[in-house]
Amino acid sequence: QVQLVESGGGLVQAGGSLRLSCAASGRTFSTSPMGWFRQAPGKEREFVAAIGRSVGNTVYADIVKGRFTISRDNAKNTVNLQMNSLKPEDTAVYYCAARNGLGYSRIWSEYAYWGQGTQVTVSS
Repeated sequence: QVQLVESGGGLVQAGGSLRLSCAASGRTFSTSPMGWFRQAPGKEREFVAAIGRSVGNTVYADIVKGRFTISRDNAKNTVNLQMNSLKPEDTAVYYCAARNGLGYSRIWSEYAYWGQGTQVTVSS
């Protein structure tokens, strides 16, 4: 079992930055691939970024590549999402998720554990 709590969301102007954090509890965090997803009103949940069990194994959605950076600290049981050059279309509720299995995935249904979400609003 993994319990996840996101923080760091808020209101920011276009071009600004936010850093989301996800605190995990549970004995399996260090072996869990982690992902960030987002969902805007009226839209489906979409993949943002994911990281494997090792720090350097990452993947990004094309729409955030070069602007967002995912990282993890297994000693602190945290996974972070640094978001730079934010755009109004990045506005959404952002969710942290943990997966059972060996590698990350872009598919939200392949993640077993989810946080409650944190709101990110980017004004133009």
